[in-house]
Amino acid sequence: MKININKQTSILGGSAVIIGLFLGWLIFHRPATPTVSGEGTALQTHDTEEGHTIWTCSMHPQIRMDEPGQCPICGMDLIPLNEAGGGTEEKRSPGEIVLTASAIKLADIQTSRVREAIPERTTYLLGKVMADERRIADLTARFGGRIEHLFVNFTGQKIRKGEKLASIYSPGLVAAQQELLEAVKYKENNPAFYRSARTKLKLWDLTDAQINDLEEAGKIIHYFDVLSPIAGTVTMRHVAKGDYVKEGELLFQVVDLSRVWVQFEVYEEDLPWVKKGDRVAFTIRSLPRKNFSGKVTFIDPVINPKTRVALARVELDNPREALKPGMFADGRLTSRIGGGPALLIPKSSVLWTGKRAVVYVKVPDRQKPTFLHREIVLGPDAGNYYIVGSGLSGGEEIATNGVFKIDAAAQLSGKPSMMNPEGGKVSVGHNHGGMKMEEGE
Repeated sequence: MKININKQTSILGGSAVIIGLFLGWLIFHRPATPTVSGEGTALQTHDTEEGHTIWTCSMHPQIRMDEPGQCPICGMDLIPLNEAGGGTEEKRSPGEIVLTASAIKLADIQTSRVREAIPERTTYLLGKVMADERRIADLTARFGGRIEHLFVNFTGQKIRKGEKLASIYSPGLVAAQQELLEAVKYKENNPAFYRSARTKLKLWDLTDAQINDLEEAGKIIHYFDVLSPIAGTVTMRHVAKGDYVKEGELLFQVVDLSRVWVQFEVYEEDLPWVKKGDRVAFTIRSLPRKNFSGKVTFIDPVINPKTRVALARVELDNPREALKPGMFADGRLTSRIGGGPALLIPKSSVLWTGKRAVVYVKVPDRQKPTFLHREIVLGPDAGNYYIVGSGLSGGEEIATNGVFKIDAAAQLSGKPSMMNPEGGKVSVGHNHGGMKMEEGE
């Protein structure tokens, strides 16, 4: 009887051990699932049994699940890891971003080759018609007196070279004439005195013909005419009949408009594309049916510190004076930067932070589309393209569309990206059940 009890006890003890081991296996042997750690929720992947299928997101490859479902970040259907290009058949650098064909199509990612060409660009310029500064004459009073006659009655009046603008009575000029008439009497005995009297009148803007007439007549001329030194248009009239003027006072401004300037504003970043000799085609807003063109003859040596522009000058004949100072012009200049061919990339391929320029280069010889983050140095803006200063070679393939989506995938997977060049964890800004999600490798 005692022996039977011991056997029964042994059987019960062995059964208890077997049941305990089975329950322990059920409790501690769980499939790989996302676990919560720290303040936020970090998606971590446990090791799986060999041959077990892992499911991931084509746009967020850091997601790892042991069963099909939807991505907790973007809601896309999960796909097997081997279809997402996550296999180990190829050796990859840590920064490579692998996308599936479906992800490429969804993100509308397009690529092109870095090409070498002669940079050409069309620059659009805003300009204004101006008077040629070399064809402006300011007439001032060479002697004080009173305006007795005024022959120019309004601004805008056309005048010829040598035409009378006004007549002035000047007591000082009358005295100088009297001095000349006295000097003529002693011309032979005191030629220096005679020359001095003539020079005094010439300095008061009397011509040799007027002085000769004075000598021949032997009579004092009380009124002297102010003559125009050029043919043109009176643009300013500062006196009226009967006004008293002082020596040096401005009387008239006359401008010759038979040749004018068109001054175009060139912004600082456009200056490398504008040089002397370039031809500018332009239209005048008030003359829409006419096309004009001219060569750049001068570029300001300094930039206006307030507007950040320099003026490029085009000179143009204006025989009928159809171009009037103050008219606006819209110019177009197509030019090339010297130095021969250069590497060009589309602007859409560049992510620009203000300090760094980033492109995504497609890795060659990969079964799945794979990209690498790369910082480059940009040269001048070439219209729809950038000139590459350094960082790329001719023939390399880069993403030209959907670049931001590639960068977003790089950020979420903790790989080097535009805003995070060193890689590592980034906040994705999603809340799930009140918990902030952080992604990392």
